[in-house]
Amino acid sequence: MTISIVIAAHNEAQVIGRCLDTLLAAGYGREELDVTVVANGCADGTAEEARARPGVRVIELTEASKAAALNAGDEAATSFPRVYLDADMTFTADQIRTLAAALDAHGVLASTASRVPDSKGAALPIKGYYAINRRLPAFRGTLFGRGVIVLAKEGRSRFDRFPGIVADDLFLDSLFTPGEKREVTSVVSRVATPRRTGDLVRRLARVRAGNRSLRATSTQVREAGNSAWLRVSLRRPWLLPAAVCYFGITVAAELKARRGTDWGHDASSRTAAST
Repeated sequence: MTISIVIAAHNEAQVIGRCLDTLLAAGYGREELDVTVVANGCADGTAEEARARPGVRVIELTEASKAAALNAGDEAATSFPRVYLDADMTFTADQIRTLAAALDAHGVLASTASRVPDSKGAALPIKGYYAINRRLPAFRGTLFGRGVIVLAKEGRSRFDRFPGIVADDLFLDSLFTPGEKREVTSVVSRVATPRRTGDLVRRLARVRAGNRSLRATSTQVREAGNSAWLRVSLRRPWLLPAAVCYFGITVAAELKARRGTDWGHDASSRTAAST
């Protein structure tokens, strides 16, 4: 079975090599892993880093657009299951195969890894924010926030092209019922958090703006659980100091999202490998 992996990469020269080296470390050939990196709107050496890895297909787009990159990668990909992998994530080929194997279960069309935010080295307010965030029920049994999503061929047929939005993982999540999605707990996605509070606010502002845009065009998208953080805090009084951080950062991100934000990523979560 050949698995196609699409990686949309915008100015990811610092991390794309780590992503690909981890993926290809076991010596899987092109007959087993069909890897496409789409460098979009890059002003660094992302494409060159990817080309240095034998067997990796590299596409360059002048436009900085994740949706355009995902669509270009889809057009080049040759097989299913189809994996959409963020450039700053590190998964082995065996882990990807474990995620793909989850699609063998009856009725399962999409799978992802379990989620563990990694705030090592981050500012104290960020640690407080994620002490609440990682306990939110919104992340249970969903596809978003992991940096990796695997679709069966039937699952990919649910849509034509990725829409021009930031919230691509929320878009994919909205296409499937709870029974059609599978979170594979044996595969852990360690999501590097921003290290600086300002970077986290900017990231959350982009996410909130993208989610709001998607919800405006689709009735299938799950509603935001705006009070869930408070319930999490009240049930665990020792988390109240963290709740203050969560509330303050969330309000700042919402205000920034309303003023408008552009697409991009924070550099602070990409300065070093997460351990």
